[in-house]
Amino acid sequence: MKTGDGPLSGFRVLDFTRVLAGPYATALLADLGADVIKVEGPQGDEYRHVGPFRDGESALFQTVNRGKRSVVLDLKDPRDVAVARDLAAAADVVVENFRPGVMARLGLGAEALMAANPKLVYASISGFGQSGPNADRPAYDIILQAMTGLMHVTGHPDGPPTMVGEAMGDVAGGVFATLGIVSALLERERTGRGRLIDVALHDSLAAMMPTAAARVLICGENPQRSGNCHALSAPFGVYPAGTGYFAVAVLNDHLFSAFCNVIGQPGLAADPRFASDTLRRANEPALALAITDWAANLTAEAAVTRLAAAGVPAAELTSAEAAWTSAQSVERALHTGVTHPAIGQISVPEQPVHFAGLARGGRRAAPTLDQDGAAIRAGQEGWR
Repeated sequence: MKTGDGPLSGFRVLDFTRVLAGPYATALLADLGADVIKVEGPQGDEYRHVGPFRDGESALFQTVNRGKRSVVLDLKDPRDVAVARDLAAAADVVVENFRPGVMARLGLGAEALMAANPKLVYASISGFGQSGPNADRPAYDIILQAMTGLMHVTGHPDGPPTMVGEAMGDVAGGVFATLGIVSALLERERTGRGRLIDVALHDSLAAMMPTAAARVLICGENPQRSGNCHALSAPFGVYPAGTGYFAVAVLNDHLFSAFCNVIGQPGLAADPRFASDTLRRANEPALALAITDWAANLTAEAAVTRLAAAGVPAAELTSAEAAWTSAQSVERALHTGVTHPAIGQISVPEQPVHFAGLARGGRRAAPTLDQDGAAIRAGQEGWR
């Protein structure tokens, strides 16, 4: 949605975050209309120096810093710390993702800033939160995937644990930080006071695993890797066709009966081995054989066409390139154009929620380093 529009229009966010989780959260806030000032050190956010690059600018930085303004403040310089404190005094939200204790040592911790601005929502994002035995440990996405069990349950049963192909720990932390911030702003409307928010990437990624949580916490199980098949249901997985691969999702008896008809084996629906979802999962290898035999002489596209015609959820496996450029993504405006001062016209992601009556697009590109610094330091932006 256009800069200045959106449900968070008029809210001011002072962003001390860098790399991925924190910037992802504040990019979502900017997408929703908030005025986000990104505070960077003299060398800039580390992501400015991480590829891939286009015309010397980091593509990663563009995707997670869209819609923001940039000011360089050296937080080791008392004069710049004073500027940061002035900005925080006029902000609605401060977001930081340093290790616990760093902001307090700089004189920019929650206690100090909220004393000066009691309405401030102060969000601290860290690997393991502000408490607990791991609070001081550094965390990168691979560490989080290893420690939450996500990697343990990902991969084939007879193979090694496997990373998920995206930085889901950082993304989960960013999403839950945004939820916490918006919730605290809503609470502030009732109470007139801000709130300190403690977001751990470890906790956020664990919270994105409800299937594993149900099995561990309620059933006392220890989930294991199940490859490209659902851990609990069948046929619910990825199967090869003569050309390509396709995914199938069958979750109830009605769909299973329709599925059996499509693959030319209606008798399987009455087979006692497949009388329930639990039994179908226990006997999935037999179902997998029937599926691959049926699809062996079909393309993945043809297999999906036949399944979809019968109302069975199915899809071809597509590349990330194909997914981002698909007609569905374009129609839903999952990414929209911005104009960057160095790169020119590019397309960057947009938060996925559609708000009735608000057009998508029309946003700012990610800023160049200190692009707005002079005006912000001079107090010309109305924040000071």
